[in-house]
Order: sequence, then C-alpha cells, then structure tokens
Amino acid sequence: MSTPRSSGTSLTSKGEATRQRILEAATDEFARHGIAGARVDRIAAAAATNKAQLYSYFGSKDRLFDTVFAASLERIMEVVPISADDLADWAVRLYDEYLDRPDLIRLATWARLERQPTGHLLGDDRIDEPKLTAIASAQRSGAISDVAGRADPFDVMAMVIAMSMAWSPVSNVYAATADEPAAVHQQRRDLLRETVRRAFAPPGH
Repeated sequence: MSTPRSSGTSLTSKGEATRQRILEAATDEFARHGIAGARVDRIAAAAATNKAQLYSYFGSKDRLFDTVFAASLERIMEVVPISADDLADWAVRLYDEYLDRPDLIRLATWARLERQPTGHLLGDDRIDEPKLTAIASAQRSGAISDVAGRADPFDVMAMVIAMSMAWSPVSNVYAATADEPAAVHQQRRDLLRETVRRAFAPPGH
C-alpha cells in the first residue's frame, strides 16, 4: 500500500481545512461501511464540500481510503509505540487505543476483508519494521521467554497484538466500548497485562 498524494501544489488554509474535513468524514464512513460500501456523496456531504473537490484532492475513492488507512496506522505507531522490554504494557496501551478509536481497528479489518485477505495486511509496505527490530533486540538480550526468544519477531508481535484485541471492536466474542464501567476496563487491563507478562516473561521471572 502506497500513500497517495492529494496534489502537487500546496493548499491554502481553507483548502487544508476542507481536506481535513474530508479525511475525518471518510474515516467514519469507511469504518462503518468498508471500501465497497462507502459512498463518496455521503463523505462529501458530511465534510460540507462536493464530490468534485473531493476527487481533486484524492483522485478516487480507493486513494481516499489509502490516505485514511495510512493515517490510522501512523496514529497507532505514534500514540502506542512498542515497549519490547515490556510487552504487557504495550498490549494494555493497545487495548486503550481500541477503546478510544474503535474506527482504527475497523479500518484495518475492512482492509483485510476487501484488500488483503491473506498474508501481510500491508503487503510490501512493512511499516512494522521498527517493532520487529525492537522485539529482535529484546530476544537477543533475553528480556523475553526462551520460547518467544526463538520465535520469529513477527510472530511475537502478532501474538501480542492478537491478545490485545480480545475485546476489540472486531472481536468475535465481545466488543468492549468506552462507556462501560471503569472497573470493568481495569479488570480486563489487569488480566491482559498478567497474561502477556506470563506468556513472555524470561525464565525465573
């Protein structure tokens, strides 16, 4: 997945504001309806603009999704950077991010269903390399368990992410929401933290 460019020219402040409104409206639309189900006219109306302007910025609905999806991935990387020496804490912070921005995980799910049904979700654009490098470093230092230390760093990352998504908006068991009691969320955080810690703790810890 390559990040599309909206234009070769710089935008005025008004134009940039319109572009941001389009991105916000598109994020909600794609999260709710997926790529095929999303409607450009609804996005334009929600952004208080028109389809001609939307297309002038993004070219097509597919390129608009690419821009929205790339922004969602960047947010997760910036807001929830990996702590390879404390994978349990990373898992809990991912849990909190799914509560705060359920649209982000829904976008990834639509991308999996409609764009990349098998293999790496991002194809050749491996923006997870910093995470894999951090995990590999933790493996070399012995900061994680023997079994995890011998595993492919990608599989370690995939396992922690899967555990963090146990109550995510796309869970096939139970989708948590931010308006549930704080005590309930804390119980889940405690369980998640302890489960990940035990799964990846080095011998003797």
